[in-house]
Amino acid sequence: MLSTPEEKNKQPLLNQRRRMLLTIVIALLFLLSVVLGGLFLDEGRIATNLNERNVPPSFDHLFGTDWLGRDMFTRTIMGLSLSIGVGLLGATGSALIALVLGMTAASMGRVADRVISWIIDLFLSVPHLVTLILIAFTLGGGFKGIVIGLMLTHWPSLARVVRAEVLQVRSAEYVQMSKQMGKPRWWIALHHILPHISPQILIGFMLLFPHVILHEAAVTFLGLGLSPHEPAIGIILSESMKYLSSGMWWLAFFPGLCLLIVVRTFDQIGEYLRTLIDPTRAHE
Repeated sequence: MLSTPEEKNKQPLLNQRRRMLLTIVIALLFLLSVVLGGLFLDEGRIATNLNERNVPPSFDHLFGTDWLGRDMFTRTIMGLSLSIGVGLLGATGSALIALVLGMTAASMGRVADRVISWIIDLFLSVPHLVTLILIAFTLGGGFKGIVIGLMLTHWPSLARVVRAEVLQVRSAEYVQMSKQMGKPRWWIALHHILPHISPQILIGFMLLFPHVILHEAAVTFLGLGLSPHEPAIGIILSESMKYLSSGMWWLAFFPGLCLLIVVRTFDQIGEYLRTLIDPTRAHE
C-alpha cells in the first residue's frame, strides 16, 4: 500500500539503519583523530620535566603529569595510537589466517577438514591470553613477539565461521554449475566463495579488534609485550600501580578509561556492521 505525502512527512528523518551508519561514521572519525593525535602531538610534552611532576589534572595538563613530569594526556593518546596500530596488524593477520584455513578446510577434502578442525578445537581449548603469553615469551617479547602472538591466537573462532559459510555456499546451484563447466577450484573460490564470505570477514575483523587491543595491553602490563620505552597503555598502567597508594589516581584512571572507550568503540562498530549486513534487517 502506497503511503500518502502526509504519512511520508511524518516518517522520522533518521531510521534505525541511518542512525547506525551515522554512529559508525562518528566512531571512525573519533578513532582516526586518536591515531592522528598520536602521530602529530608534540613529543616534547612526554620528556622529563621534574619541575612539573605529580601535577593533578588541570587546564595545562588535562590528565595530569606523572612522577617524571611527563604530560599524561600526550602519553595516553600516543599509547592509544600505538595500541590501535598493533591491533590493526594483529587483527589483520588473524583474519587472513582464518580465511585461508577456513576455506582450505571446506574446499580441500575430508582429510584437510579433519586436520584443520582439530587444530581449531585445540586452540579454542586453551585461553587466548595463556597462549599469547607463551608465544610472546618464546619470541622474546617486544613489538615483533606481541604482534606475532596476537596473529597466531585470535583466528580460531573466525576460521570456524568461515568454514561454515564456505560449506554453505559450496552447495549453491551456481557453484555446482561452475564445477560442471570445468572451472578450477581456485577460480570458484576467487569468484564465488570469496565475495560471499567477505562481509563475514569484515565483521569478524572488526570484532577481533577489541580482543586484540585488550590482550596486547594485558601482556604488556605483565612485562612480556611492548618495550618499556614505548608509551603503551599497558606500560602506563603497569608503572602507575606503584603510585596509586600515594594518591596519584589520575595516572591509571584516565589511560584505563580511554582504553575502554576505544575498545567499546571498535566493538560497537562491529556490532552495527553485523546488523546492517544482516538481510533479515535490511528493511528497518
